[in-house]
Amino acid sequence: MHVLADANLRLDASPIDYVLLAFYFALVLGIGYMARRSVSSSLDFFLSGRSLPAWVTGLAFISANLGAVEIMGMSANGVLYGLPTVHYFWIGAIPAMLFLGIVMMPFYYGSKVRSVPEFMLRRFGKPAHLVNGISFASAQILIAGANLFLLASVVNLLLGWPLWVSIIVAAAVVLSYTALGGLSAAIYNEVLQFFVIVAALLPLTIVGLVKVGGWQGLVDKVTASPGGEAQLHSWPGDNLTGFGNSFLSILGLVFGLGFVLSFGYWTTNFVEVQRAMASKSMSAARRTPIIGAFPKMLVPFIVIIPGMIAAVTVSEYVQDKQVLLEGGDAPSGVTANNAILLLMRDLLPNGMLGVALAGLLASFMAGMAANLSSFNTVFTYDIWQSYVKKNESDGYYLRLGRMVTAIGTVLAIGTAFIASNSGNILTYLQDLFSFFNAPLFATFILGMFWKRMTPTAGWVGLVSGTASAITVWLLSQAGVLGLTGQGISFVAAGTAFVVDIAVSVGVSLATTPKPEAQLVGLVYSLTPKESLKHDETGDDAGWYRKPGLLAGIVLILTIALNIIF
Repeated sequence: MHVLADANLRLDASPIDYVLLAFYFALVLGIGYMARRSVSSSLDFFLSGRSLPAWVTGLAFISANLGAVEIMGMSANGVLYGLPTVHYFWIGAIPAMLFLGIVMMPFYYGSKVRSVPEFMLRRFGKPAHLVNGISFASAQILIAGANLFLLASVVNLLLGWPLWVSIIVAAAVVLSYTALGGLSAAIYNEVLQFFVIVAALLPLTIVGLVKVGGWQGLVDKVTASPGGEAQLHSWPGDNLTGFGNSFLSILGLVFGLGFVLSFGYWTTNFVEVQRAMASKSMSAARRTPIIGAFPKMLVPFIVIIPGMIAAVTVSEYVQDKQVLLEGGDAPSGVTANNAILLLMRDLLPNGMLGVALAGLLASFMAGMAANLSSFNTVFTYDIWQSYVKKNESDGYYLRLGRMVTAIGTVLAIGTAFIASNSGNILTYLQDLFSFFNAPLFATFILGMFWKRMTPTAGWVGLVSGTASAITVWLLSQAGVLGLTGQGISFVAAGTAFVVDIAVSVGVSLATTPKPEAQLVGLVYSLTPKESLKHDETGDDAGWYRKPGLLAGIVLILTIALNIIF
């Protein structure tokens, strides 16, 4: 990070920018304080008492994902690879979000589980539950660290504070509102943050496009830049996967990203599922990810296009992009992660800079608060209550949840320094997802649709899948496998999925399954269809509240976007 201080990256903020930032922080802490008044039980703290309307949980669902990683990581990809990055949205998110709303949410919400690991406990028993609980908690701390590192980078550039001071201050703000108001504070702040992020990034995109001479001007400049025309078409995306073969590239994108990584993330990642579980009805829970899919489709236009604009207008990238593409250290000291900040430095007048910075800080805090609020739930319910202290009072778990939030923050400060070693934060995260989410999705989907799968297969498959993904990653780091960039995570995720399924089937055939009576509500074929239906009266009436219809509209629009770009 010392290199950034040498590069001309100090943002020239004025007093008005600082006033806007201070007002934003006061608002965020105020929401945390207000939400605290509605927290009287552990269910209120961890799942908002299951009382929130679908539009609130839908926006929070997307905002929890619109963290630093999404904004800095996707704009970094915009600099390096251009339009193929849209696959992370249109292939790597939308189909899985619709599947979560239509197929998975009735199981989660209907079984009244408090977390994804708790679903694993009911389906496979304690060993699988413990493995999942520990791996999920570890992943959240690593990902929270990535969000925290990026949050601190902005504070470092803005105020010139040392990185370690920036990290501690940023962590303290997020901790204070998450520990005060629990999930409600995180969710209401996420809704606010969604609007702040859009208000920050939309003007940046428009001003940037005007500067390069509109869309055609951007096309001409990108074509002439290192990386060339491949950055202007989403398919086949060879430059993104690094496979060098169009067929393998498309296979990697559709199977590795579009199926394994994407479904693994959106359908089993409790950070996202927790938002839907906080809804006030089954219908609202099903609509949550589908409502989130509407803005999700359009997010690439305000995160990837600014990265592409930065690549052809920011002097440091114009000079050093070829070096960055080859994985080297840029002489100017910039990395692809700095794209949005550099664009703000070059394009935005004072006042607008304050709004834009508030948007960036909002996105980082949304991401980190989402990690912390899901970490405290899983640690408290799935590890502590299940295996350490079983029959304590509700007040005990509520106090513990607040304490665990603080411990999680301290651990995230540690992992922030691990994340600081990555040149492209998105690559770092995709690697983590291939370790943790891909094998969990395999176990989950097999267990939900195959009643013969046994409890032993549940945890053995998980461990084998995770181990195989880590092995692929280690081999590629050592140069044994000729994989580069984000293709590594696609191959690691695909391997984890296949190994997990194969091991689970083998172990299931050699061990004893649970009695069918214990699997009602947990396995698709054994669950009465009536229990998966939602109410369509009162607050849930009206054609615009039908999950299936909304999902169909999203799907048609997504296919259209894939054809156009």
